[in-house]
Amino acid sequence: MTENALYLIKAFVLGIIEGLTEFIPVSSTGHLILVGDWINFQSSQGKVFEVVIQLGSILAVMWVFRSRLLRLVRGTLTGVPSEVAFTRNLIIAFLPAAVVGAIFIKSIKGIFYHPGVVVVTLVLGGLIMLYVERKTHHTPGDQPGAADDTASDERATARTLEQISWKQALGVGVAQCLAMIPGTSRSGATIIGGMIAGIQRKTATEFSFFLAMPTMLGAAVYDMYKNFDLLTQHDLSGIAVGFVAAFLSAMVVVRAVLRFVANHTYRVFAWYRIVFGAVVAAWIFTR
Repeated sequence: MTENALYLIKAFVLGIIEGLTEFIPVSSTGHLILVGDWINFQSSQGKVFEVVIQLGSILAVMWVFRSRLLRLVRGTLTGVPSEVAFTRNLIIAFLPAAVVGAIFIKSIKGIFYHPGVVVVTLVLGGLIMLYVERKTHHTPGDQPGAADDTASDERATARTLEQISWKQALGVGVAQCLAMIPGTSRSGATIIGGMIAGIQRKTATEFSFFLAMPTMLGAAVYDMYKNFDLLTQHDLSGIAVGFVAAFLSAMVVVRAVLRFVANHTYRVFAWYRIVFGAVVAAWIFTR
């Protein structure tokens, strides 16, 4: 097998991982860093690869939500109050990460893109998710363990996208800033941030999907603009393969996540983060 063929296979594997992990709260970037390190994926612009192949995942979620997205655009242009409010909330939630990213993203990439950081954020994020799920499901009179995975978010004040307030949207936007640290998970930060702000789990998940569109699209376009002259044909071919793989796998995951959160909590993902973080920590210390 030629070196280029092996490179493209690795890019395809990473694209599949990106699509599978982007919309569940386990950190796609963290997985890309860890698996890329494990399989010795070599790209002259590796961090750009990780960001740009996310476009495949974004196109997948835009396709899944195409009817709702079209309704949002039409309603906003024609002045439908609920759609205008939804668009306003997306802009409010998008701005914190856009501002912080524009100012600090280079420093963040230089400092935090390391397997050791991913381990810490995976485990810490899992513990926070368990805490928030417990607080969401248990009222003061509940007995520990009384709530099951199909329990509703009793404390939620926003149960539909249209009921989300601008203050809740801002809370989600601030939480999204934390996702710039690898291992945190953009979807995890925004979904859990939304639940803390009083948004029902399924609605917080849908809002996270919509917020991913401008956030990840902006990050990918910005990275391509800043680094396009540095990309080689070798890099571009890997990005193209990873892009397609991310699109295909994300198409499956987005629908599956929506079905899952309708009847389950995110505890399984929290425990996955903790166990995976522990395994990776052991691997780092023994290699």
